[in-house]
Amino acid sequence: MGRRYLIYSFLLDPAYLQQLIKITIKTAESRGILAIDTPHPRSSALHHLTEKLLQKYRKEVRPVHNGTQATTVYLDVFVRAVLDVDAQNQKLTTSVWYHEVWDDEFLSWNSSMFDEIREISLPLSAIWAPDIIINEFVDLERSPDLPYVYVNSSGTIKHSKPIQLVSACSLETYAFPFDIQNCSLTFNSILHTVEDVDLAFLRSREDMTHDQKAFLNDGEWELLSVSSTYNILQSSAGDFAQIQFNVVIRRRPLVYVVSLLIPSIFLMLVDLGSFYIPPTCHARIVFKTSVLVGYTVFRLNISDEVPKSAVTTPLIGVFFTVCMAFLVLSLSKSILLVKFLHDEQCSRREWTFLCLRGDTDAEGSRMDPWAQLTGVTDVASTPYLHKHATCCVLQGFLQHSLSSPQQVEAIGFNGKAGGALVAPGSPRVSSSHVESPICQEHQAQPWTLREVWSQLQRISSYFQTQDQADRQEAGWLALLERFDRLLFQSYLVVLGFYTITLCSLWVLWSGL
Repeated sequence: MGRRYLIYSFLLDPAYLQQLIKITIKTAESRGILAIDTPHPRSSALHHLTEKLLQKYRKEVRPVHNGTQATTVYLDVFVRAVLDVDAQNQKLTTSVWYHEVWDDEFLSWNSSMFDEIREISLPLSAIWAPDIIINEFVDLERSPDLPYVYVNSSGTIKHSKPIQLVSACSLETYAFPFDIQNCSLTFNSILHTVEDVDLAFLRSREDMTHDQKAFLNDGEWELLSVSSTYNILQSSAGDFAQIQFNVVIRRRPLVYVVSLLIPSIFLMLVDLGSFYIPPTCHARIVFKTSVLVGYTVFRLNISDEVPKSAVTTPLIGVFFTVCMAFLVLSLSKSILLVKFLHDEQCSRREWTFLCLRGDTDAEGSRMDPWAQLTGVTDVASTPYLHKHATCCVLQGFLQHSLSSPQQVEAIGFNGKAGGALVAPGSPRVSSSHVESPICQEHQAQPWTLREVWSQLQRISSYFQTQDQADRQEAGWLALLERFDRLLFQSYLVVLGFYTITLCSLWVLWSGL
């Protein structure tokens, strides 16, 4: 028991444990089991190469031994996706992969001297990089921070990065939803002229034009082509090399055809059918008002789908405006027509009342005109007086007007109390027959004929005015019908032009 205690006390001694650990580590290193401080040969060469390349490197100086020799930068662009097309602000948002390659004469080495290392990565901030910008930039560049570039043994540097690019673009929305947009991305050096920095294509133009492998073709827009051109930009500061990529995209219109064009055509056909309702029908105003409300609601619903642009207006928007103008003109014409007919009817009733009404008596009451002629104020006897007074007045008027009794008998008037008209050749009663008291009374009043003549003139004037109003009304109706027919024909022309234009745009869209 005492021996075990001594052994445990010796093993727990800190000085002894520390000495034991050192002996174990040295034994492991001598046998090759543990190599903590021994560097890997390749890692050592990479570290030495990096230090050698950047030891005396000056990133402020363009990397050429001959200052008159230009540094050529090779560019390439892959369009990944179209994120947004803002027609109102004339901006295009795309996701692109940007590649640039150039030669740095100060970053080349012999790979055989550094364990055959042919390519390394270096910090972009530690080396010279070309000042290439995109002229159409209108917003901050959004791209992940990739701080390294690849450098091979010959001094060729490869720099690649994804960019969410917001660029200015002249967007044409007239052919919406069959519109095709052509937006350009122009690359050039902001400071170095073509004598210092030149630009070139990394791939051939034919390969870049129809290369759609990287494009995510599952959105509203599809990529047609990416053409490219090289030119020299001449300015007062010098000549600058410039490369322009033209990105051509087109919209997929099926969703807009189903949700926008077809309902709009149906609404226009309903409006066109309203011209078959008679212009004088009041229901036409109600129908056209309902169609106008439908137009307004439809325009409000599609306001978010139709692109807004201060430069151009979509054809469908122009057509809606024209159709609403025709609708308002037709509705205004119908309202004026109904108002005109209403005024004419009121005028006729007033003329009839003024013509056939009697004068007022001394007490201010309205008297029947026949009662005025007969001098009878009893309203109950007026119907009987109408029958007899008419015949008697006409008999007296004819007897005073015609020169002989034969002329009176020629018109077939019988002067008996009944005052009946008989046909020529029928048995006639002698003119010496005793006349009725009413006839004698009217014949005894010399002013009766003048009153009858005045009433006949009023009646004649009324019918003449009625005929003139009828002719005027017929003329206005004919004019409004011709105007309505002209609107209908114009509506058909506009609808046909709109349909032909949309079909042509669809054919051109499909042919690309």
